[in-house]
Amino acid sequence: MTFSVRCRMALLVLLVLFATSYWASASTIERPAKNRGAQAAETSRGQRLSAHGKSLLAFVIDGGTLPDLDRPSFEGLKDETRQFYDSLGGSLAWISHSKPTSQALAMIHLLKIADEKGLNAEDYDGPRWDSRLARFERPDPLREAHLVMFDVALTVSVMRYIPDLNIGRVSPRLFHFELDIHNRRIDLSEFLKDMLASGSDIGSRVQDVEPPFPAYRRTILALQKYRELAREDDGEPLPAAGKTIQPGDSYAGVQRLFRLLSLLGDLPPGATAASSAVYQGTLPEAVRHFQGRHGIESTGLIDEETLKALNTPIARRVTQLELTLERWRWAPHEFVRPPIAVNIPEFRLRADDEKYHWVLSMKVVVGRAYGHKTPVFASEIRSVIFRPYWNVPLGIQREEFIPKIEENLGYLAENSYDIVDSDGSVVDEDPSRDEVREKLRSGQLGIRQRPGPDNALGLVKFDFPNQFDVYMHGTPSTELFSKSRRDFSHGCIRVEDPASLAQWVLRDRPEWTAENIRNAMYGETTVRVALLKPIPVLIVYGTAIVMEDGEVRFFDDIYGHDAALERALALDDSRQ
Repeated sequence: MTFSVRCRMALLVLLVLFATSYWASASTIERPAKNRGAQAAETSRGQRLSAHGKSLLAFVIDGGTLPDLDRPSFEGLKDETRQFYDSLGGSLAWISHSKPTSQALAMIHLLKIADEKGLNAEDYDGPRWDSRLARFERPDPLREAHLVMFDVALTVSVMRYIPDLNIGRVSPRLFHFELDIHNRRIDLSEFLKDMLASGSDIGSRVQDVEPPFPAYRRTILALQKYRELAREDDGEPLPAAGKTIQPGDSYAGVQRLFRLLSLLGDLPPGATAASSAVYQGTLPEAVRHFQGRHGIESTGLIDEETLKALNTPIARRVTQLELTLERWRWAPHEFVRPPIAVNIPEFRLRADDEKYHWVLSMKVVVGRAYGHKTPVFASEIRSVIFRPYWNVPLGIQREEFIPKIEENLGYLAENSYDIVDSDGSVVDEDPSRDEVREKLRSGQLGIRQRPGPDNALGLVKFDFPNQFDVYMHGTPSTELFSKSRRDFSHGCIRVEDPASLAQWVLRDRPEWTAENIRNAMYGETTVRVALLKPIPVLIVYGTAIVMEDGEVRFFDDIYGHDAALERALALDDSRQ
C-alpha cells in the first residue's frame, strides 16, 4: 500500500470517528418531521443526507478508499460512484428511514451467493454483509456516518459484481483471444440508478446482464451439483494396477470404483453393489459411460488415461465449471442469426437455432497443441466454396514443403500442387533449381493445391475473415475423426460432415439442396456461394460442457488455457 493511500485511509478513519462522535452527541437522525435543521428527510428513492452527511459522502468518494471493504481501494470506480450519487441529488441509494431498502436486501442476497455463478463472493464482501445488517437490529438507529459507509460499500460492491457477471473478471485479450467485450460495457451509474428506480425484481434486472444461453444456465446448475458431489465424496484414490484392467480381472479398487461411479451418476440408480474384487457386472458399462463423458475412447477398459480421469478430484471438476462460466461471459450475448460454435477441447462443432438449442453437431479436428493451436475468436461465415484451391501458408511452405521437395523433387507434381506468383497465376518453374526454392522460402513464389478429393481442404471450405487466416473445411483424412483426441491440424478446423454443414449454412438459399451441394462437391469447377446473410461463428475453449439432457462432460486442457486463466484470476490484484 502506498504512502498516499495510507494517508487517505487514515484521514477517512479519523473523519468517520469524528462524524460518529458528532452524531452521538447530537440528536439522532430519527427526529420528528417538523425539525428540519440537521434532519435527514426521506425521499421516495432513498434517505436524504444532512450537510455533514453530504460532506462525508463526498470525502469518501473523492478518496476512492473505504476501509470497511475487503478491497478498500475503489479508485477505478470513483467516477462512476460519484456520477451515481450526483444523480440521487443528496440522497443515499440503499437506505430509507435509516434501514436498508428491499432493493438493498435483494442485492446483498445476490452478492452473498455469488459463488453459485462461478464468481467469488469475497470479491463483493459476501461474508461481511450479515454483520453489517446486524447493526441495523440494534435498538438505537445507526448514526449517519455509519449509513453513509454502508451505502457506499454496497454501491461499490454492486459496481464490482455487475461487470464481473456481465463480461467476466479478466479480459480475454490477456490470452490473445479475439473476443470483444468492450462494446458490452455497462454504464454502471445509469444501470444502478435505473435498477433502483424500478423498485422491484432486482434479480431479474441483474439476470439481464448475464449470458442468455441455455448452456450457460445449465452450467450454473451443474456447478451447484458438483459442489455438492465434492462435499459428499470421500476422495479415496483408486489404486494403480500396473496393467490395463479388463472385465473379469481382479482389481483392488472395485469397491471405491462402485462408490465413485454411483455418486457421479455413471452407474444407473439401484445398481447392485460390487460383492467381490472382480471388475464385472454393471461396472464396465458404467466405465464406458464415464469415458464417453470425459473425451476418452469408450472401451470399458481401465487404462492409464481412464484411471487418471477417475482420480481427478471432483473439486477440480468444480474449477473447470467455474472457468467455463467465466468464458461464457466473454462471448457475445446476442447474435443477428443463430451461431455456429466450435469448442476446441471437445473437438466438436454445434449449430444453434433461434432459441440457442443445438440443431447440428459434428466432430472436428483442431490445431496441434504444440505449435499450431487453433485461436479463439469470433467472426462471420460469408461464403461457402465448393472444390476449393488450397493456398499453402508461407510458414508451412517454408518449414514443411521445402524439405519435402528437397527429399523428392517430384513431390509437388505427384500431389497436385502448382507453383504460383504473387497474382495467383500458375508459373512454369522447376522446384529442383536452387533459385526457385529460394523464392519459395522468401514468399516471392507460392504453392497452391488444385481442387479435388485429395485436396487438403477437402471438397468444401467455409470462409470467414479473420486475422489468423483460419477457416473451416473438409478433409481427405477422414480416419482422424475416429480418434478421441483430435488435435492434428495446423490451426484450421476440419469438419466431419461438410455436406451437412453446407446445407445448414445455405438454408436461406432453397436452390442449394442436398443433391445440388453434392453435385457441386463432386463437379468439375470451383464454385463460391455467397450467403444472403452472414452467419456468426465462435471458436471457443471450454473444458466443461453441459448437454441439453443435463449430462456434464469434461475434457483435457489441451492448450493450457485453463491453467493460464486460473493464474490470472489468482494474481489479479489490480481489480477495483
